[in-house]
Amino acid sequence: MSRSTVQDAVSEFDAGPEVTDRVRRAGAGRKPLIDVDRDLLLALDDLVEPTARGDPMSPLRWTAKSLRTLAAELTRQGHPVSASKVGQLLRAMDYSLQAPAKEVEGAQHPDRDAQFHHINDQAKEHLDAGQPVISIDTKKKEVVGNLANKGREYRPKGDPERVDVHDFPDKEVGKAIPFGVWDMTADEGFVVVGDDHDTAEFAVATIGRWWDMVGSVAYPRATRLLITADAGGSNGYRSRLWKLELAKLAERTGLEITVCHFPPGTSKWNRIEHRLWSHVSMNWRGRPLTSHEVVVNLIGATKTRSGLKVQAHLDQGSYPIGKTITDKQLAAIDMNRHRFHGEWNYTVTGLQPSLGL
Repeated sequence: MSRSTVQDAVSEFDAGPEVTDRVRRAGAGRKPLIDVDRDLLLALDDLVEPTARGDPMSPLRWTAKSLRTLAAELTRQGHPVSASKVGQLLRAMDYSLQAPAKEVEGAQHPDRDAQFHHINDQAKEHLDAGQPVISIDTKKKEVVGNLANKGREYRPKGDPERVDVHDFPDKEVGKAIPFGVWDMTADEGFVVVGDDHDTAEFAVATIGRWWDMVGSVAYPRATRLLITADAGGSNGYRSRLWKLELAKLAERTGLEITVCHFPPGTSKWNRIEHRLWSHVSMNWRGRPLTSHEVVVNLIGATKTRSGLKVQAHLDQGSYPIGKTITDKQLAAIDMNRHRFHGEWNYTVTGLQPSLGL
């Protein structure tokens, strides 16, 4: 150190300075930025506060709010600050990077909880009687081709799977439509991958295929079948074609088929979503779905440590859309609606002999 610094230190020592923990004189050093610019925190909060995002006049209403973008806007407003400092301030204000959470379900039906209890009671009664209970649903359509698929998997370093730059569907290849059946008792999945249309006819054909290949073998004494399903889609409770095809299936198999639909807006509570489709998505993560056969193989290879097994098959049948079911055809269905929300809960036993189709 310099001679003058040593002399100052000796002078302070000779004067007997008061012992202190400070390493600088009071008032030394740069003042915190928020003390110099007292409006900085308010300006930053206005830019990122969720309640301000609905303001169409907000300067960053339609802009990704990165640290650099926030710093640039604050500087433009007269609050010069660096991007790193913005990050420090946000953390001090208890902000963090967060993805949107899918929790808003819209208006709830007043009998939503009661319907869940009804489904549970029906499932318990069927299971106690040794009758099969299945959960059904269609997974989202998958574009087939050498395209990027979400997720990552282990490969040699520097050798990622090469896929097409674009994600445009190939009209010649089309899309894969996986429709699944999950057996609640056996914890087994059965998936049929179609390549035509997701219709009620396709849905019931998949259920019939499950019964012929799996259900009738696993439950040889079954006389009834309970199906839990979403309220919409190809198996929606408003679909006439769905009920007619179920009646034909009941007629062919001799089963009493009871259907309980989840209330509108509650499809995420369908058991098949958590017990089957989530594991299928994890199994094929990061792998391009280059063909329908690859989709079938990846679904069929899905297993879990808890014992889940999945069968998968390809269905190249034709399921045209736009079929109209007449009032006469609807009247031919031998259907008993439950006292509680008969539109959601009903039992189909076949077709009435006098009106059989």
